[in-house]
Amino acid sequence: MMRVALGIGCRAGRPADAIEAAIRAALAHLPHASLADVGVVATLDAKAHEPGLVECCARHGWPLAAFSRDEIAAQIARAARATPFAAGTPPSAAARGRFGVDGVCEPCALLAAPNGALVVRKLALDGVTAALAGPL
Repeated sequence: MMRVALGIGCRAGRPADAIEAAIRAALAHLPHASLADVGVVATLDAKAHEPGLVECCARHGWPLAAFSRDEIAAQIARAARATPFAAGTPPSAAARGRFGVDGVCEPCALLAAPNGALVVRKLALDGVTAALAGPL
């Protein structure tokens, strides 16, 4: 199995177990993938101090990368230029309203795996979104 970057978005206050459940659900879409295949977790800088996310990363020894709104917006624009006619994940109204970006988990996964591609698109589970990009 390849090493992957995991992009995460979450509502405030989501516990580590809820975040891990979403991660496991995303990994289940890849044959033979496990938690050991996660090389880095990436999120919006405004979410990087969420206690549940920090706890989940610490539990598994994953580094946590945080990206700014500007970096995320630039990644979304690059992806749109690269595949202008592809049916992608629709913009997130929640992310747009709260942070001014059209998404968090997919662009963060791609930013953390700059030479990779999305291998699992946005999955939402119990207030957590997760996407995987790879290889690292």
